[in-house]
Amino acid sequence: MIYFCSMKKISSLIIFCGATLSLPAQVNIDSLRKLWNDTEQADTVRLYAIEELAWDARYKNTDSALVFATLELDYAKLKNQKFWQAKACNILGVVHYIKSNYAKAIEWHQQSLAFWKEMDNKQGMAASYNNLGNIYSEQSDYVKALKHYQKGLDLIETTNKQRAGNYYSNIGSIYLYQGIHLKALEQFQKALTLCEEINDQKGMGVAYNNIGVIYSNAGDKTKAIEYYQKSVDINRVLGDKQGLAESYLNIGIIKNTQGDYAQALDYQLKSLALEKELDNRQGIANAYNTIGEIYAAQGNTPMALENFQKGLTLAEELGNRDKTAYSYINIGSLYLKQKNYKRAETLGKNALTLTEELGIITYQRDASKLLYEIYKGWGKHNDALRYHEKFLALNDSVEIIETNKRLDRMEFAKIMLADSLKEEKEKVLIEMAHEEEVNQKDKQRNLAIYIGAGVLLLAGGLWSRLRYVRKARATIQKEKDRSENLLLNILPSEIAEELKLHGKAEARDFDLVSILFTDFKEFTSIAEKMSAKELVAEINYCFEAFDRIAGKYKIEKIKTIGDSYMAAGGLPVPMPDSAKNTVLAALEMQAFVQAYQVQKESEGRPFFQMRVGIHTGPVVAGIVGVKKFQYDIWGDAVNTASRMESSGAVGYVNISQTTYELIKDEPMFHFQSRGKIEAKGKGEIGMYFVQRRQDLK
Repeated sequence: MIYFCSMKKISSLIIFCGATLSLPAQVNIDSLRKLWNDTEQADTVRLYAIEELAWDARYKNTDSALVFATLELDYAKLKNQKFWQAKACNILGVVHYIKSNYAKAIEWHQQSLAFWKEMDNKQGMAASYNNLGNIYSEQSDYVKALKHYQKGLDLIETTNKQRAGNYYSNIGSIYLYQGIHLKALEQFQKALTLCEEINDQKGMGVAYNNIGVIYSNAGDKTKAIEYYQKSVDINRVLGDKQGLAESYLNIGIIKNTQGDYAQALDYQLKSLALEKELDNRQGIANAYNTIGEIYAAQGNTPMALENFQKGLTLAEELGNRDKTAYSYINIGSLYLKQKNYKRAETLGKNALTLTEELGIITYQRDASKLLYEIYKGWGKHNDALRYHEKFLALNDSVEIIETNKRLDRMEFAKIMLADSLKEEKEKVLIEMAHEEEVNQKDKQRNLAIYIGAGVLLLAGGLWSRLRYVRKARATIQKEKDRSENLLLNILPSEIAEELKLHGKAEARDFDLVSILFTDFKEFTSIAEKMSAKELVAEINYCFEAFDRIAGKYKIEKIKTIGDSYMAAGGLPVPMPDSAKNTVLAALEMQAFVQAYQVQKESEGRPFFQMRVGIHTGPVVAGIVGVKKFQYDIWGDAVNTASRMESSGAVGYVNISQTTYELIKDEPMFHFQSRGKIEAKGKGEIGMYFVQRRQDLK
């Protein structure tokens, strides 16, 4: 069965700009409606009222929130109030973000940002950058998210310590989502320090909660609960029900993973009660889902189903599509357990469709696995095989991400241990220094006696020391050479040099990069005919050859994803012939696979056939990770290159219209136009098969 463990609640705050009005802090909904409907009131008072109504409804009823915000925007336009137009656009962006309509959310926040820039309102600009960062973070576009958070922080870091603390928290959450725990902890500690300086108790509670999440993800549950409890203590004193609900939720999640279901349920029920008091429907939905997980872990299917269904109902009402997909998968898993295949199938397909629209790979993987298990249990073997292959392909991508996270957690634990040992060592050194001081007089008294022997010992010691230094230098040089070679295996030489010189390597924009993708046809069915050892050996044999070919044509290997190989020409140093060289490399890779196929056929053994696709366009390239580096590229051109591969044919190199235009005058190539072909998510794209003229028969 497929069940999810809820992600720990990160207290990463979305920042908004408040109106500077002298109205009561607590205004009930009826009073706000009266203020808005009273045409005798000042424009700013009416706008304040409608904004508060929209803000109050954002989690309770997103449709109402959109109506209120639209009324605010229209009235602000009518009165030429740019400040309130900016705020209305901001709320529209927030509500669309809550509904997972990310494209619309980005559009509204960019409009809000434009108004703030026009007014030179740095606080407003910072808030818009922060909210855009939240959207990109939700879409797992962590590079853009980090850039926007940093832009916001740069605007207010020295003028508003409270907000700066919130921005540090958001930046920390980005590192946390990527599994870079040390950097995340550094940012959360900065937030905590700022909050302590200005005695911002609420901010301290947020920081404690976030640091707790760090320790929880690093596997130190005891330390995590310690920090969650600190957050609880502060929020109790403040009467901050939202902060309490978040910390209770996180403690409950840990108790569930420890098998302490009674305490886990107790904490989650406390969180649920607080969210209901606040009428925070998003928080209520989260609590129902985590309660469902506890019952599912205990094997109590009826109670798990009841709570997951409540979470789904709220997610659908709120228009929160990622939580809706999450609930579809969990409920589908429960119906599968009951062998209710028809209902499980409907939920699984709905989940897959929704997660493909949202681009959430982990949910796509789990929805595919659910459908595979449904069809397998149902006896529909062809459908089961289709979704099993889809699951394996998606799982490869997820495994790469998870492996990096696990390695970083190991590094985190290692450094924490080193810090602990360092502290102990410092204590020992202090004690030794103290003993040395106490015994100094005795040593001076006996100095004359030992001076002769000391000279002899010193000479021997110097000789031993010299031998030791020489040996140590040789060892250090050997390790340095080993590290150097390892770094060059991971990163391009230019990037490695920049990293060594400056301790970091900035991401760069490249206007013209040719991206190459390969993929083996029917990999899963062929793999089933081989042992695991044989399969790995075959893949390694092919990819080693691809590495040699890539080196020959000076194109950069980016990564392998399962049975797919990705490389790029034109970076990290742009070259005039990069498109041509990338195509030549692809043709040689295809020739290698075809020659290997002939050999395998003659031996009567399984063989691979391959598709290759190439597209040329702009990308962003940079290093992912801190403790475990990976050079990677991002951009729409990467997605289009992948479509070139999937839209290609076995034995051919399929290139896009853009790549064709760059190499069409090269006499060594022969092109076969395929016309415009529909590519998933890209529409119709002009494509060509390319061959070397000398290879034509």
